[in-house]
Amino acid sequence: MNTQEHQEDSFISHLIELRSRLLRAAAAVLGFFVLLFLWPGASAIYDILAQPMLAALPEGTRMIATGVITPFMVPVKITMMAAFVLSLPVVLYQAWAFVAPGLYRHEQKLALPLIVSSTLLFLAGMAFCYFFVFRTVFHFIATFAPQSITPAPDIEAYLNFVITMFLAFGITFEVPVAVVLLIRTGLVTIEKLKSARGYVIVGAFIIAAVVTPPDVVSQFMLAVPLCLLYEVGILVGRAVQPRADRSSESTDVTP
Repeated sequence: MNTQEHQEDSFISHLIELRSRLLRAAAAVLGFFVLLFLWPGASAIYDILAQPMLAALPEGTRMIATGVITPFMVPVKITMMAAFVLSLPVVLYQAWAFVAPGLYRHEQKLALPLIVSSTLLFLAGMAFCYFFVFRTVFHFIATFAPQSITPAPDIEAYLNFVITMFLAFGITFEVPVAVVLLIRTGLVTIEKLKSARGYVIVGAFIIAAVVTPPDVVSQFMLAVPLCLLYEVGILVGRAVQPRADRSSESTDVTP
């Protein structure tokens, strides 16, 4: 077998492995979707998700659906999102298992901590958004609503808003993982990360202004945690940085 044939076989084997990993991840998402759809049901899941908005609306006010099939499709989409969140450890593991053979042994040891920390942090970001940000922002917006109108948000618009905010805060809470990986792989030193604090703060508020609604409260609620989590990543990264960088840093500090 010549070199070209070996490369083609290797490429095909990688494609087969990728397909296998994708099918396993999709099966996990589909399995959780079926379970959630049967119990507690798509409608019940949407009712839970809508509680922060309903709590901010005037008493007796309900959300509306302007589309013909919206009352069915929106709860189904919410259920699919919940299924993806629950299956996130499986999805991340399949992604890692695909790239792990090409990594060094010491890099492969990061698999379990990376999967666990990424999952927990993403869920923590969603929980922070649901329990704190939604309730604060909705009540803040409700105080500015004129008395002459009755707010009645559309459920599809609410779904789009919720997904955007969940993704924004979930990814934001992954910042410590990204910082630690950059330090651990030696791509960036702690000193460079410290010197970039000013740029991170400015970038955090720019991202918050683009992603969140145009109000100061929600922007601060995204930008401030992003900056704090950046600092957390630096603190954790100091403990896991390569020994060579650690020794050089201690040499620089020593008078």
